[in-house]
Amino acid sequence: MVLPPGAARAADPAGTGGPAPEAPRVLPDDPRYGHLVSRGANRFRGTPDEVRPVESTAQVVRCVQEAVRRGRRIAVRSGGHCFEDFVDHPRVRTLIDMSRMRAVGYDPALHAFAVEPGATLEEVYRLLHLGWGVTVPGGYCPDVGIGGHVSGGGYGPLCRLYGLVSDHLYAVETVVVDRAGRARSVLATREPGDPRRELWWAHTGGGGGTFGVATRYWFRSPGTSRATPPERLLPVPPATVLTFRAEWDPRELDRDAFVRLADNHGRWAERNSAPGSPAAALYAEFSLNRTTGGGGPFLFGQVTADGPEAERVLREHLDALAEGTARPASVTSRRLPWLTATLRGSGENAVGDWRLKVKSGYLRSRFTGRQLAAVHHHLTRTDTDAYGSLTLNTYGGQVNAVAPDATASAQRDSVLKLVYLAGWHTPAQDAAHLDWIRAFYRDVYADTGGVPAPGGNSDGAFVNYPDTDLADLSLNTSGVDWQTLYHGVNAPRLRRVKARWDPLGVFRHPLSVPAE
Repeated sequence: MVLPPGAARAADPAGTGGPAPEAPRVLPDDPRYGHLVSRGANRFRGTPDEVRPVESTAQVVRCVQEAVRRGRRIAVRSGGHCFEDFVDHPRVRTLIDMSRMRAVGYDPALHAFAVEPGATLEEVYRLLHLGWGVTVPGGYCPDVGIGGHVSGGGYGPLCRLYGLVSDHLYAVETVVVDRAGRARSVLATREPGDPRRELWWAHTGGGGGTFGVATRYWFRSPGTSRATPPERLLPVPPATVLTFRAEWDPRELDRDAFVRLADNHGRWAERNSAPGSPAAALYAEFSLNRTTGGGGPFLFGQVTADGPEAERVLREHLDALAEGTARPASVTSRRLPWLTATLRGSGENAVGDWRLKVKSGYLRSRFTGRQLAAVHHHLTRTDTDAYGSLTLNTYGGQVNAVAPDATASAQRDSVLKLVYLAGWHTPAQDAAHLDWIRAFYRDVYADTGGVPAPGGNSDGAFVNYPDTDLADLSLNTSGVDWQTLYHGVNAPRLRRVKARWDPLGVFRHPLSVPAE
């Protein structure tokens, strides 16, 4: 494997727990403990008996084997951005921290780019682009770890042109535990004749923390071969992109104007999200915010097109949004080198100090008038000071060119991806914000049991924005279980993969795939 200088890792391809030194054992009285149990962005803090910062597959095998032998519940942290307590669950006693495993490089043996799961998206983008001029179409938050990002599907500003991150996954190395309780590493590829192919498939959208510990990913785009030079094995991003931000004055948006604005955005997505559409070059996140927060709606994103063409695509999008309603009070745009824009990400501040609750949904077509009325109501309520938002992210394009069962990411005909968010600072504010976002979500999906049940304009939820409320039958009265909401037609197949590769249920959390 050709890796950047200083990135070499102790290797143990057979997964036998060979000569690699033991991973550090960080206990609660260790000065490192506080940092390791609080990395990432969520409102939970775990209290594991030990944290194991690993640096090789061999060390992961050893840690997993020891935890299984001692009957300790395991969790794994890559970047740390989990919106539920999957890693910080009170029953987790051994936390395997992957942040030392962050190498990125070309592997001539598999003729693919190898990426360790502790690498952040920022590191992946920078090293792939500067080394070979390629990238993966991942997310907008540079400090997210790629480990869970890939296994949940992974999307971002380039997905409308190149599909999901997981669409480019060629192979995965995973530490699993067999029925005899033996930990070992296995390599699974997307090759049709690979007997372990189903384990690869499960990592293309089945979610993290379910099948084992992913210790290395390899990326090579579909349609490439061993004859393809490394500089063409993955998407080649443009030299520059047009970044933009548009803001609306909330004083110019009464209920009707607000509803028309949001409806226009959905209408544009319906018309411009087919695979190959010229408008697939535009990626936008349209954030509709609580008016008590003081700000109005804003739109930001980028256009991956050259010169005048990018300006035209952006102008036509803004014109479509403003049809019959308010125009943005301000619009700023700037052409930047692709990597510069990508490393800046969404431009939002780090959210590690926030307490967050996130919900999600997919839209095959725009919201109905009743749904938009519910959105407006909850964003303008005066009986609560809860802060939150609903963001409508453009989707579709090349994402929709893939069959629902080709990867574990089943939602392949959606045009918008939705993020419902509540954010606050102190535990004393928990109840008010949880009540607000739950009522908001329930009312938007009142016609389908309080959740985005597949059918009509909805197509379930995004597994990388986990929401344990979907498994609560007092909140989900749709008759559709949470597995179907997240995994659609692929839920039974994922259960079969779980039964084969984690028969003892070693890797589990509140929304992990159960065995069939």
